[in-house]
Amino acid sequence: MQVLVFSTSVKSIEEVNLLKPLIDSLVGKNNWNFALDDCDHVLRIVNNNVSAKHAMALLHSKGYQCHELE
Repeated sequence: MQVLVFSTSVKSIEEVNLLKPLIDSLVGKNNWNFALDDCDHVLRIVNNNVSAKHAMALLHSKGYQCHELE
């Protein structure tokens, strides 16, 4: 499985809950999580079928900053 890691501007559990249906539809339930206590508000995605470009576009479309971490 491929692991994608992103720095985001998502800062609260309420924002995560708003994004949940969209991210679930993109990568599937239980294939992603946020580490909101991290300074980068990290989003981790485990999936072989989604590109970093698509994940970033999804968050950008909802007004959030998102860029892939190396």
